[in-house]
Amino acid sequence: MKTRYLLIFFIGLILSSCGAGVGSKGLFGTGVSIALDPRTVGTQIDDSLMQKSITAKILAKQKKSFLSVKVKVLDGRIFITGKVDNPEEKLKITKLAWETKGARSVRNDIKIKENFNFKLSAKDLLITSQLRAAIILNNKIKATNYQIDTYKKKIFIYGIAVTEDEKDEVLKEAKEIPDVKDVIASIILVEDLRIQKD
Repeated sequence: MKTRYLLIFFIGLILSSCGAGVGSKGLFGTGVSIALDPRTVGTQIDDSLMQKSITAKILAKQKKSFLSVKVKVLDGRIFITGKVDNPEEKLKITKLAWETKGARSVRNDIKIKENFNFKLSAKDLLITSQLRAAIILNNKIKATNYQIDTYKKKIFIYGIAVTEDEKDEVLKEAKEIPDVKDVIASIILVEDLRIQKD
């Protein structure tokens, strides 16, 4: 009888420590019962491993941001929140997330602590808007698969391309925007994804 209770205790302990226990914290901090989670156990494990991988990358490459940035992964979709000192840190963290094997999308809601420069920000916003419009109007590109950030006239593009030709089209459109100093892309091909839609 004691062995049975010890076995139940240890199984419960193992499940709660690996994040697949009776309850877990949701994206916004609310408790979610495992029975209500629509993800399969395999997907939950993949998401947990991916989340730990991103957190480890942030710790290794962006130590300063480690405590102020939170990462959550749901079905290969990465959500990042927190505060960093400057846009470069935000962009580096976004790049780390996009380059994580199995990432299907990245939603970066990190806020910048630095002083606001209206003139530079307006120019960056214009460049981002022009590229977004060019991508939407180009029927060779799936616009929803890309995130665009511009900082000091440098365009950072993250996303998933269906083909190599689509990737080339996105880069071509970015390079044709006036006043752009540089284009830095982290574009993954669909065939390279670990987790793919059915």
